[in-house]
Amino acid sequence: MATRVAEDALSASWLAVRLGMEPLRLEAMRRAGELIAYRPEGAREDYYPLWQFDEEWRPLAIVPRLVREARERGLSDNRLYEILTARSGLSAGRGRLADSLREGRDEHVLEAIRLARPE
Repeated sequence: MATRVAEDALSASWLAVRLGMEPLRLEAMRRAGELIAYRPEGAREDYYPLWQFDEEWRPLAIVPRLVREARERGLSDNRLYEILTARSGLSAGRGRLADSLREGRDEHVLEAIRLARPE
């Protein structure tokens, strides 16, 4: 389980302000699979990794597909976040899978999600 807040994430309340929308709209987008969020243990709100947004603060086009693949495999939101941010052999020594998203290596990331197990 995600146990701490990452430096590259904003709380739902801060992201809502940044995007100029109501926090409930942000929550609806998360529930609909349009955004990736996680909730650290003991936190009162979700946190949204910044790497899922482009320079104009739009979610990357691949995000809904990543969330759908994860949910189909029984991965929780926190587990998806852990997979995407872990430094491991899954990312072929290039850092995190989230970094691969920014590099446009979508299929590489999708394959890692398909191989992941719920925990």
